[in-house]
Amino acid sequence: MSIDQYRPELHLTAEVGVLDAPAAVLLDGDTWHVFHQYRPHPEAPARWGHQFSEDTPYEWEECDDVLAPGEEEAKVRAGSVAAIDGGLSLYFTSVAQQQDTHQTTEIHLARIENLSATTADLSEDPLALDPQVRRLGSVVGDDLGADAGITNFRSPCVVPDWVTHEDRDEGHAGWLMLAVTGTMERPDLAMLHSSNGVDWTLQGPLRFEGATGIDPEARIVSPRILRLRDEVDGKIHDVLLVTLESEGIDVSGYLVGRLHQAVFTVGRPFRRMDYGHDFTRPRNTTFTPGTIEEDERFDRAAVVGLLNGVGRLDDPTAHRSLAAEGWANAMSIPRVTTLQGGVLFQTPAAGLVEQITHTRSAQSWTGLCEVPEGSEVVVELIDASDATAARVAHRGGVLELDRSMNPHHAGDAPATAELAEGDSDSLTIIADGSTVEVFADGGAVSMASRVYIEGGCAEIRVTERGEASVERSFARSAGSLDSSRLPDWAEEELDAEF
Repeated sequence: MSIDQYRPELHLTAEVGVLDAPAAVLLDGDTWHVFHQYRPHPEAPARWGHQFSEDTPYEWEECDDVLAPGEEEAKVRAGSVAAIDGGLSLYFTSVAQQQDTHQTTEIHLARIENLSATTADLSEDPLALDPQVRRLGSVVGDDLGADAGITNFRSPCVVPDWVTHEDRDEGHAGWLMLAVTGTMERPDLAMLHSSNGVDWTLQGPLRFEGATGIDPEARIVSPRILRLRDEVDGKIHDVLLVTLESEGIDVSGYLVGRLHQAVFTVGRPFRRMDYGHDFTRPRNTTFTPGTIEEDERFDRAAVVGLLNGVGRLDDPTAHRSLAAEGWANAMSIPRVTTLQGGVLFQTPAAGLVEQITHTRSAQSWTGLCEVPEGSEVVVELIDASDATAARVAHRGGVLELDRSMNPHHAGDAPATAELAEGDSDSLTIIADGSTVEVFADGGAVSMASRVYIEGGCAEIRVTERGEASVERSFARSAGSLDSSRLPDWAEEELDAEF
């Protein structure tokens, strides 16, 4: 029996075919659900798959698909989910089938009344549709935006609205939808409101007040809304996650501010969310009622992204993983995300370290370092033939992830990020199949990149150069028998409780 060497064991992938994007993530008690847009093979139309993992988001199991194109549809694309009236509402993009090359989009709604039933009595047919899913049809189309000249609604993000915008601690009432509109070449954003999640009214095109820091020529796509209480000022802020398409590259990041109706007042301009080669289209996580205590619901969020730096311009047939193992693209590990002084901090969700011990080849390393100017801590990922597959360098003020020495990534420029000054420098590296994720400065900086490591990561090798020193370190590897708890100093750097 052959074993896939490129497929990660902790990161979610499509069992077969191309993972186009995580569509929506849901945490229901201790069970994680991911609904993802995928294609069973590169020429197939996009549909929605469903996977779940109990207790920790690292042991994914396939469920029956939840959405597939109907007779009048070309494909169904990404959207979001919302826990409404005891069930789950799935908002998704329906792409209409046209005689010519022109395609139109609408936002459709489907319902799951019994979520737990979607993980039981599964079909052996990999393309079977879950009978628990009931499609209700279009809820937002061109007729809704006709008076405002807004068309082609797609990529919806649905979140609860506020009882009052003056005091957000009063809680929620009704629903907001942030959607992409316009053409693929010149997309716009629009806001909508609903009292029941079914009947929607247009609030208008999203307008920014204040400097966004976004290049006017960049295309804003895949928007998402987070609400987080800043640990510094104690206030609840809106965090707008966006992906910018520019010159064939996706750059994902966020703006911090305040959203009221169709106006986003910018408090902090655009900042990258991940500085690696391959992180795009971040998604927030929805929670069912009771999953989070009321007094903690804005303290933290869980965010995932697609590990593919060029997004929809990518050619999956060029992926080694597709040719060798029949799959392409992976989702990042869920990141527990907090807001501190207007900056997002991201830390791997709990359960990762122990789960690594149950894998065949995953590895992690966490260290607290002292790195004066002119010195560096270098961490090399070594493959089965004792060659360096990738190198991470912490130079005090700069973090670098270089994969160019790898024959599969020859010529790629290193990914770099500036680091904040501090008394000590933290660094966490996770190697899992063909994925590498790096977290530094306690999660203030993250990097995710695809790296084809021949034979898997055999060793994580650490070198101190100049006056740099590793004060403390902690490692986990596949097959380790020691699954004891993390040392106290490492708990905030790795394996965060949600």
